[in-house]
Amino acid sequence: MQQSSVILEKSDPARAGDHAASVLVVDDSRAQRQLTAVCLRRWGYRVIEAGSAEEALEICAAHPVDIVISDWMMPGMSGVDFCRAFRELPRENYGYFILLTSKSEKSEIARGLEAGADDFLSKPVSAGELRARLRAGQRIQDMQVELVEKNRVVARTLVELQRLYDTLDRDLIEARKLQQTLLRERHRDFGRASASMMIRASGHVGGDLVGCLRLDERRVGVWSVDVSGHGVASAMMTARLAGYLSAGSPEQNIAFTTNADGRRQIRAPADLMAAFNRLMLEDLRVEQYFTMVWAELDLKTGRLRLAQAGHPHPVILRAGGGIEIVGKGGLPVGLIPGAGYEDTALRLYPGDRLFLMSDGITECPGAGGGELGEQGAGELLQGLAHLPSPDLLEAMVAELALFAGTDRFPDDVSGLILDYCGAVPSG
Repeated sequence: MQQSSVILEKSDPARAGDHAASVLVVDDSRAQRQLTAVCLRRWGYRVIEAGSAEEALEICAAHPVDIVISDWMMPGMSGVDFCRAFRELPRENYGYFILLTSKSEKSEIARGLEAGADDFLSKPVSAGELRARLRAGQRIQDMQVELVEKNRVVARTLVELQRLYDTLDRDLIEARKLQQTLLRERHRDFGRASASMMIRASGHVGGDLVGCLRLDERRVGVWSVDVSGHGVASAMMTARLAGYLSAGSPEQNIAFTTNADGRRQIRAPADLMAAFNRLMLEDLRVEQYFTMVWAELDLKTGRLRLAQAGHPHPVILRAGGGIEIVGKGGLPVGLIPGAGYEDTALRLYPGDRLFLMSDGITECPGAGGGELGEQGAGELLQGLAHLPSPDLLEAMVAELALFAGTDRFPDDVSGLILDYCGAVPSG
């Protein structure tokens, strides 16, 4: 009589868990199958029997079972070949495969592992050992089911995040279009002077702003602003600051003040910085600050007054080819109550150009390390001085990209060039 492959326990163990897992028992010996099935049903498993690997493969293709217990040596397809074919079947959940064998050689065990077997039991099998191996297999399957469900949750979350991202991306594109309207004119002619402007945001929207306006019949003002941070909050602040310097709303323009008899007067640059500082700290009270340069040019005389508030120093490109880095520095606007600012008095001569820039230029990191710096920016400008100002600004962005090794700058890049011709061109 053939030796039994399962040694029954004397005690009747309790059923395992609430999940009635399906187990396929594959053995060419009917007696061996039934003996194993008795234990499995006692433990609460749903049992399916197959007398050959070929029959078992058909069952697995039609009904994905949770666990397979297969004899190794069978007529026709062996247990190892069946395991290999079983792994090739498409299925959603993982199937746990146990091989029953009398083989103990390491090379044979390796063959079984390479074929996809999860566990091995030597015949005759102890019922207690079989049950322990089945429970271990179910723990692995439970973890796989949990992982699959978590992956589904992650996938659903990613779909929702993508939808939100697409919505935000569309909103940011529209916000970019609106922000670009703050700089409607990239070039403006004032007769004796002209201003050329450029802004390159590092993202959809940015915190840099440049602009110009006519203050009266003989004076123009130009400015460069860089709001702290990036993104929507910074862009909203630049829009608000643009409103305070708008030529279209002179009654709200902070560049002007009203004297006792009701007449408008132009604020000195340092007074303008102080007024902005009070506005930020006393009225707006936001967790932001900004750096700024404001310059006022007398078109008839070329006299220039400017003030800095933490912004990079302006550069004067002299008509003769020299450069001058000017300004007295100063604290950013919106940080220190009562911060003081100083005017710098200069003079532009016909052919001179004043360049205002954000720290996206001076602090641009080079591909080989180190930043461009104010001196480097001045030298870069000097090398491009033969170009008209609108072309110079575009060329400067290109040169900055070469310096950085990329045109994806880490910060917003902006600049303004004020050309002074000194006399109204004839004709």
